[in-house]
Amino acid sequence: MKLETLYDLYIHELQDLHSAESQIRTALPEMIKSVHSVDLKTALKNHLEVTRDQLDRLNQILKKHGEKRERDRCEGMEGLLAECENMIDMEADEIIYDLGIISACQRVEHYEIAGYGTARAYAERLGEEEDAALLAATLEEEGSADDELTGIATMLQSQCKEDDGESEDDESSRSKSHRTRLMEAIGNH
Repeated sequence: MKLETLYDLYIHELQDLHSAESQIRTALPEMIKSVHSVDLKTALKNHLEVTRDQLDRLNQILKKHGEKRERDRCEGMEGLLAECENMIDMEADEIIYDLGIISACQRVEHYEIAGYGTARAYAERLGEEEDAALLAATLEEEGSADDELTGIATMLQSQCKEDDGESEDDESSRSKSHRTRLMEAIGNH
């Protein structure tokens, strides 16, 4: 596919996101089965439902533009999900294992946040306000999922055998600061 215009790039980004979400929808059930924390299992189950809604939004946008859902497989997501699969195969204490899964899932979330932030910015620039609103809704969901994973990770870290001297408040503050910086960077697209 030759990208000649911002519109071409926008459609390419939407198709890439569709591929990414399709891969996530396929991978999540195995992650759900593998985790130990009830809170994490619930969060991943909820995100599976949200992922279906996100795919519906992408389908709606692409159909509106008369475009196919996917042209190529999203290689970035394929690599991130391969890391998740590697983590699933690891042997570890239940808490450490779940923290590893959260880490891998947050990499996926951050990739999605970057992709949806970019697509939303393109939609706004192209005057596609309805598309921008749908993409913003998904971007908000991805940010919420990332925040929920951070909360679960913070809770699990407090249960770890090792004590590195950092208080829970320090960790929570640092995570929120990272999330704030990430969202501000996305908002500036």
